Amino acid sequence: MNEKEVSLVSEWNSFVNSIDYSLIEKSLKLAQILEYPELDITKEIEKIRELGISFRNRITESKNPTYVISLLNEFLFDIEEFKGDLDDYYNPKNNFLNYVLEEKSGIPITLSILYTEIAKYVNLDLKIVGFPSHVIVKHGEEMILDPFNRGRLLELEDLQEILYQNYGDSVEFEAEYVNQISDEKIIIRMLRNLKNSYTDSFAYDNARMCNKMILGIMPESSDEIRDMGILEEKLQNYDNAIKFLNKYLEMEPNAEDVDYVLELIREIRDKINQ
Repeated sequence: MNEKEVSLVSEWNSFVNSIDYSLIEKSLKLAQILEYPELDITKEIEKIRELGISFRNRITESKNPTYVISLLNEFLFDIEEFKGDLDDYYNPKNNFLNYVLEEKSGIPITLSILYTEIAKYVNLDLKIVGFPSHVIVKHGEEMILDPFNRGRLLELEDLQEILYQNYGDSVEFEAEYVNQISDEKIIIRMLRNLKNSYTDSFAYDNARMCNKMILGIMPESSDEIRDMGILEEKLQNYDNAIKFLNKYLEMEPNAEDVDYVLELIREIRDKINQ
């Protein structure tokens, strides 16, 4: 990495590991580092605050949570016209909260972040759930909501259908899938989304930056260390690639992909010796 990238990674590591910043601030910092260097985080937070106050002003009296959630859905999806992005779902920008605020369109993870944040303005305690392949939201242990689909209430069969659509018959529903996810894991999930999107579009420098940002949160993740090696190989940084791949093998000597990693190391050494 060049000096600028090293500086950005250091800045990110300090920011994301600080208890002084909220999930909203960390989400916006992620966007600033990866795509929007001129982003004014304070202004973006003010946009969210204005949305929250506008919603709060629409509620004239305290009602039961089900009623307040119905008003939240009406506010965000009918009045403000936020929606799930079905047309360009895999656009990496859908992981950036500032982009979602501007376009009023996003993916499950960013819409869930916004949804739960606006709910705070009326003391509605919603939690983000790290459901496989589709982030959702819950109130208590009974109400499961899908901000990507206009805050729709999900039943067990709906959750099973999401799993079936993404994994076929290979994944069965488990109760732990509807557990609350930590802010740290939300950020990691966004960065992995971005890493995959950048890799698919051959933007390997950006993918590597995402990988470094994940390692700033969980430095001993063997999967991310392996992926660093794979990305360094694609960027023709062969010495670095071998270093990361060897470290992965030391950490995971019995991993299912050992043969693949060993073959990749052999191919890299052949390239070095050409």
